[in-house]
Amino acid sequence: MTQYVLARITRMDDVDIGLFEYDRNNTLYFFFLNADEQVYMRYGGRDATSPDAYLNLSSLEVALAKGLELHQRYQRGEIPKAARPQPVFPRQIPLLVERTFARNNCVECHLIGDFQNIHRELDGTLDKPVHVYRSPDIKTLGIHLDVPKGIVVKEAIGPAQAAGMSAEDLITHWNRVPVYTFGDLQQQHDKLDRKAASVVVTVERAGQARDLTIALPIRWWITDIRWRQSSVDPRVYFDSRPLSAEEKRKLNLAPGGFAGEVTHVDMFAQVVKSHELKTGDIVYAVDNAETDEIADSPELYIKLRRKSGDSVTLHVIRDGNRMQMPLKTFQMSFRK
Repeated sequence: MTQYVLARITRMDDVDIGLFEYDRNNTLYFFFLNADEQVYMRYGGRDATSPDAYLNLSSLEVALAKGLELHQRYQRGEIPKAARPQPVFPRQIPLLVERTFARNNCVECHLIGDFQNIHRELDGTLDKPVHVYRSPDIKTLGIHLDVPKGIVVKEAIGPAQAAGMSAEDLITHWNRVPVYTFGDLQQQHDKLDRKAASVVVTVERAGQARDLTIALPIRWWITDIRWRQSSVDPRVYFDSRPLSAEEKRKLNLAPGGFAGEVTHVDMFAQVVKSHELKTGDIVYAVDNAETDEIADSPELYIKLRRKSGDSVTLHVIRDGNRMQMPLKTFQMSFRK
């Protein structure tokens, strides 16, 4: 640490968010850079389970040592200077100016990300799989890291194991881009085309580099985003289990439909009178739609195809009887 100059940013008012780009819902994030504003690497990232799932002092120490190594290589001319990204500043986000700057409130990271998405929704450019479902969970690919060691694999199962990944592999490249920390890895994973079928991951094993092609599962980018402070995510206050093909056949439902059995109803649904679903109900359609090219559950269909605050009609089977039920979505409210 004595070989670094530490700058702690507590307000994002005048920070160049073009250079310092990342998932704004991360609780803690480090950028390792030099006086030429060349970003060597990142440290940070999280998943839906915990804000510090991938953070600890041991992995930070590994990152600090790697940062010094990269800086020495840069000084020797071994790392070419990268083009600086186009500058972007928070004051270029109109709603942020109107609701935060104008009130002399603190400009926080999550506010930037949220207002950017609100503007995207207003101008029709919001791509929910990309802009709302940020930072897909690598555990969906079967990759579990030995967190104190950085991006050393602790266990590989499922698609990762099928691709040849094994414990003690050191991940060095993600989709052909060098990665040095989980923050780097998550940033590159988030950049993948949501329609991609595979990703090439390079690992170092016994001193040798190996390219592994991991098949991406269907809807690999889906994560639990309820912990995020997202105004553009419609809150539905229920969870469901996708029905099997056999269950759909017995109920005479669309084979490729998104029908699901309700497994949990949030108590808040009663407070705000969002809907009257019960555990065990089968929701087989929303506004007469039973199928979708992406969604495999009724709640995902609503989240992808409707806006916060929209009302929809659910088509429900309860105790063998078919019925229709109104559902009103709600917008996440938080301090702005």
